[in-house]
Amino acid sequence: MVTPHERVKRVTVAAEVEETPLMGGRVRLLQPVDGYRAGMDAALLAAAVSARSGETVLEAGCGAGAVLCQTGVRRPGVRMLGVERDPDMAALAAANIRLNALDGEVLTADVADGFAALDRPRADWAVSNPPFFDNPAALRAPGPGKRAAWMADDGLAAWTDFLLTGVRDGGSILMIHRADRLADLLALLGRKAGSFRVLPVHPYTDRPAKRVLIKAVRLGKAPLVLLPPLVLHEEGAKHTAHADAILRGEAALDVG
Repeated sequence: MVTPHERVKRVTVAAEVEETPLMGGRVRLLQPVDGYRAGMDAALLAAAVSARSGETVLEAGCGAGAVLCQTGVRRPGVRMLGVERDPDMAALAAANIRLNALDGEVLTADVADGFAALDRPRADWAVSNPPFFDNPAALRAPGPGKRAAWMADDGLAAWTDFLLTGVRDGGSILMIHRADRLADLLALLGRKAGSFRVLPVHPYTDRPAKRVLIKAVRLGKAPLVLLPPLVLHEEGAKHTAHADAILRGEAALDVG
């Protein structure tokens, strides 16, 4: 019998693959040894998805499937739909879904082509951890293995458009991004969504937020809510107790 790990090695000829445990070993993730590696952002995004059994979670730019797999293990009975333009990474994500015995599929497609090109029903949740930069002049060129994860070639609007189109009316959109892009995200999502709930993520209690988690509802009309912040680190410790519990899969993020 061919294992998912062996199957992945056959298709990802451009990169060496290794298995990484996530959520205290509850999730097994195959990912390239070199290049972009799943970390705290993926863990926070998955921890904030409160999808119910039978619902579908669409992820734009799923990479190797870290968010998909962590979400699926956290939320049994949820169906995952990943979209990834890199064929090798899409193959990894599909293998990781199988490796973790989850329900879902991964499509090789470009967010810039729009959700309609997928020919799939709209999802209950649409989530993403988009590339953080869309201006090559603002960032020293990353390594080839990391460029796709860091640079949004078609701009942030392509990602928000994809999420807005891919989620049903009344469905939830969830994104994690740089805190300094909060105004842009609110403006872009606000064309078809509302009922915003914003969670600032601070590296330390005395430092500005570096990330924001934004939840919106397609066609929502409720006032914006700024939630109490999440602090990731404390002096003398790698993570706060709450952040560590999230990484181990023992705690979720309540963003409403």
